Amino acid sequence: MENWELGGGRRGKSGLRGGRGGGRGRGEGREVAISKALSKLLRHAAEDEGLVLDSEGFGRLDLVMKWLRQRSLDVTFADIKTAVTDNAKQRFTMKPNPNLPTPPDSSSEDPSDWVIRANQGHSIYIDSAALLTPITLEAGNMPEVVVHGTYFAFYEAIVASGGLKKMSRNHIHCSTGLPEDKKGGVISGMRNDAEILVYIDIKRSMLDGGLKWWLSDNGVVLTEGNKDGMLSTRYFQKVVGKKEEVGVLWEEGEKKAELPEKFKGRKAPMGKGPRMQGRGKKGGK
Repeated sequence: MENWELGGGRRGKSGLRGGRGGGRGRGEGREVAISKALSKLLRHAAEDEGLVLDSEGFGRLDLVMKWLRQRSLDVTFADIKTAVTDNAKQRFTMKPNPNLPTPPDSSSEDPSDWVIRANQGHSIYIDSAALLTPITLEAGNMPEVVVHGTYFAFYEAIVASGGLKKMSRNHIHCSTGLPEDKKGGVISGMRNDAEILVYIDIKRSMLDGGLKWWLSDNGVVLTEGNKDGMLSTRYFQKVVGKKEEVGVLWEEGEKKAELPEKFKGRKAPMGKGPRMQGRGKKGGK
């Protein structure tokens, strides 16, 4: 049986606060604050805060809610359920607590009957095989499109380094299409304001580079990259602008053009500074 107790942790190291308190209204601001706080705890800060996660990344919901309340977010079970079921990016999964002697009723609103996890985006170690579905040639579950979104501010550094890096997270994040492609059912994996699209030759990366790929419950395509945590430019199938025309910058693993001068030196959107590129200790996509 798992020891789920919420210890004292090393509170303060993560520098996290769950929001500005229960004084927020119960509209969008409150829901966003709860979602961000859940992301921070379950993706990045569980160890520092003394929350035990199991091998699949699940933590006891009653202890998660206790942590949120200690940060002045007066959450209810209904608030958590809304964060799980109504979040547009489907960031979280909740299931019955497997350590109970008998399974709870599906209508139970007792937090101790449930466990919760973030579906992807972790910087704390979670075994990929326990959290994610492997993408393999044998399984035939390889997406037709795998694309990573980034910003003009980061592009030249990506090329200079030789590819995409997972930075402080466990994986490089990709999607199976664009957020605006409603027909494709894309939920998560790319921010709406991405400026550059890096299409990946996932099959070549598997056959040639031996890279492992995974699919999260909310449809994000993930890879740890090579031994250095990198997805090489040789697997860049095509690199183009998302909304602004930049031409074809990369094709079939070869550089075709420089980023046009007018886009060089452009600052990253607010909140997307260099430390955010790796999606470190923030609540992200």
